Amino acid sequence: MQTQLVHHMTLAATSVEVAGAAVTLAFILCGFAAVVLFISALVSILKSRLTGGMKLVWIVFAFAAPFLGSLCWFVIGRKDAQRRPGVV
Repeated sequence: MQTQLVHHMTLAATSVEVAGAAVTLAFILCGFAAVVLFISALVSILKSRLTGGMKLVWIVFAFAAPFLGSLCWFVIGRKDAQRRPGVV
């Protein structure tokens, strides 16, 4: 009986370790995705056809709120920049 209890406790500790490793991996992957989103937003802003002042506004917004700013650029700003054919 005591041997079975020790065996079950060992399995429980192992599953907790696996869950902890999965959570750690998820945080690492999310952090990596956020960094990739931020860098790609900066590159996209710099390559856009917006004026220098508007690029500066978007870059400051991206640095002030890296995830939200980058996400807003791809959802709002990029489309707005593409609709302005005369802006150099």
